[in-house]
Amino acid sequence: MSRAVRRRLHHGDVDRKEQNYFDASEYDGLDEPLLQNHAHYDMPAAKVTLEEVWNAEQQREQLHWTLLLTQLIAQWAQWIAPTFLPASSILGTRSLLGRLFPLTLSGPPVQTRKLLPPCLSPLQEERLRYLRHRLGVPYDGSLVEHQDALRQLWRLAFPDRELPSLKSEVWKDMGWQGSDPSTDFRGGGYVSLENLIFFAEKYPVSFQSLLHKKDGTRAEWEYPFAVAGVNISFMLAQMLDLQAGQPSTPAGIKFLELLAEDELAFDNLYCVAFQMMDVQWLAKRASYMQFNEVLNSTRSQLERELALDSVCRVKDLPAYSMLKG
Repeated sequence: MSRAVRRRLHHGDVDRKEQNYFDASEYDGLDEPLLQNHAHYDMPAAKVTLEEVWNAEQQREQLHWTLLLTQLIAQWAQWIAPTFLPASSILGTRSLLGRLFPLTLSGPPVQTRKLLPPCLSPLQEERLRYLRHRLGVPYDGSLVEHQDALRQLWRLAFPDRELPSLKSEVWKDMGWQGSDPSTDFRGGGYVSLENLIFFAEKYPVSFQSLLHKKDGTRAEWEYPFAVAGVNISFMLAQMLDLQAGQPSTPAGIKFLELLAEDELAFDNLYCVAFQMMDVQWLAKRASYMQFNEVLNSTRSQLERELALDSVCRVKDLPAYSMLKG
């Protein structure tokens, strides 16, 4: 099977049955990932009792306050002890803390030192507010602005090919599921289209390489490029806790620091995540049905890189070096 055929594979091809598509105009902003909405990924919901929910909530609350208390004690040992205690006593204090709270003191640095959201500067607040606004905009196929953006993406992806109509089987060559790309935006909203355009403009070599599946030994059933991009936008927003009033997860708090240095940190991080996902795909020798597994692995790796103390900008991420402009 040629690569051109593999790239045009969509959900209807997997089980040779016609699929029903969702109307993106019925939803606002980000929703659940598109690839997980189809029968191939439907899993029976686990039955959870009210008692189990209550116990889980109590455990989360207890862990939160334990970690917060430990953070305060650790800071006291670091700041106060050098002034009033000899070196041997300080070592003993830290050893005791390590025995009392092994989870916190031996965990990742971001989780121990940044449990509470930092105070944001006016610049960070403004950038976060604007990003949250972007995440809340659904794709609307009736808007000329959105139609023009989709056309722009085609020109960036295939500069030597004729621009198709907004509904054409040719759109499958980019990795949309059907002839109408607007039906695929439910998972990511308009921001996912903006992310794809940003990727194509800023890192055209990497964009073209992923679009045309140039690197590595590819599977017969490849992931659809454009729809994968929609899912990555959704995954990032969830991982960074951007739907909350203010991010409180370790990755989300670290992202606020990146946002202070770069107003397009989300878009740049998206490009890193897409490139990282493809590397994971090849490493796992994955095929279409394993996309969600690969996406979860990508999220875990990205969280680990964000937890590094040396990362102050998106460009500091180890995976950023894989991108080519």
